[in-house]
Amino acid sequence: MLAELAAVNAAFSVVKQFVANGRELSDCFQQISTITNAKEDLKNRHQKKKNSVWSSLSGQTDDDIEEFMALEKIKQAEYELESMIKIYGRAGLWEDWIRFQAEARKRRIKEKTEAKKARLKRYNYFSYAVGALVFIVGIYLMVTWLTFLIEQKG
Repeated sequence: MLAELAAVNAAFSVVKQFVANGRELSDCFQQISTITNAKEDLKNRHQKKKNSVWSSLSGQTDDDIEEFMALEKIKQAEYELESMIKIYGRAGLWEDWIRFQAEARKRRIKEKTEAKKARLKRYNYFSYAVGALVFIVGIYLMVTWLTFLIEQKG
């Protein structure tokens, strides 16, 4: 979480420097996306920890407070970024940015669920192959055993 916060602080200082030097916001889109990605990473990590059985048993820790404070600092940077975009960007740019973020988030969730479905499908095919192999080896061993028994009687 400290790495994400450091990345946000560095990216935000670059954005402020770009604006102070009179450059376009579109010139620093990489830094703006760094801020957004760091926020998403922190939120996802927090959500995973929240859904984890072990974290629910252990209660609140210092990491929780650090995560909260990091998210608050990112929220403050995002608020200042919003102000900059509204002042120095074109009309409606912030709303377009929010809409784009929502669409990208939905796309990432869809890609993640599709990847999970594909992984489950591969696991199923693998289990079918292992089952078929066990069945074939079992039939072979049974035939071999029966021929052994027949040869001993005969």
